[in-house]
Amino acid sequence: MAAALTAMDSIQKQQGCFECCIKCLGGIPYASLIATILLYAGVALFCGCGHEALSGTVNILQTYFEMARTAGDTLDVFTMIDIFKYVIYGIAAAFFVYGILLMVEGFFTTGAIKDLYGDFKITTCGRCVSAWFIMLTYLFMLAWLGVTAFTSLPVYMYFNLWTICRNTTLVEGANLCLDLRQFGIVTIGEEKKICTVSENFLRMCESTELNMTFHLFIVALAGAGAAVIAMVHYLMVLSANWAYVKDACRMQKYEDIKSKEEQELHDIHSTRSKERLNAYT
Repeated sequence: MAAALTAMDSIQKQQGCFECCIKCLGGIPYASLIATILLYAGVALFCGCGHEALSGTVNILQTYFEMARTAGDTLDVFTMIDIFKYVIYGIAAAFFVYGILLMVEGFFTTGAIKDLYGDFKITTCGRCVSAWFIMLTYLFMLAWLGVTAFTSLPVYMYFNLWTICRNTTLVEGANLCLDLRQFGIVTIGEEKKICTVSENFLRMCESTELNMTFHLFIVALAGAGAAVIAMVHYLMVLSANWAYVKDACRMQKYEDIKSKEEQELHDIHSTRSKERLNAYT
């Protein structure tokens, strides 16, 4: 008898744990989770590969184009690259925090939270927070579109350089040149040109550094595109959450009015019952 009771208690505990796990899994905002994973993956690819690609660009400019850092506070291409690296650090930190905030917002606006913690009140502050996240995510989406367009520029430049290296192997005796002034990397008065007949150009085409930097910029561009897709996904999720909060607010007002009317009817009925009882007495 005792063994049977122990077995029944064990089964009930297992069922309780299973129901608890089902409730916890139901409370996860999967749409926000997918968008957060996509955002983190895109930002990681953009920041990591972009940083390494910028470092490779510095080495290429210094080794094969024979460029040197300008002394003093002059704003040259190397200073701009250092600024871009610091911007990458800021982007990585900012969107790590922003992804966490959007996940928290997803947890608190999912419908399963109501089942887990009982009925809740939709406040004006909650609606304002949801609207603020929608506006901020839309601005971030536009910013990432600009970042994607800007990242395509070094991909285009390296594609031209890679094409010149490829054409020199296909066409014998071709004398092709690449002038950095065409891309605004150096000023008009400063000539930094490299041609296929030079030794530096041949060494650059034969090195793996050029190919690696080119592909790193391509991956960084793909990461920026993934971040744009994540922002669009977040906009859809936040819009759905906003609609849910709005409907919940209307339902809350309806329930408040309904309970108030029922209380008034109950009070009227109680008053009339007392009056009839007193009249009968």
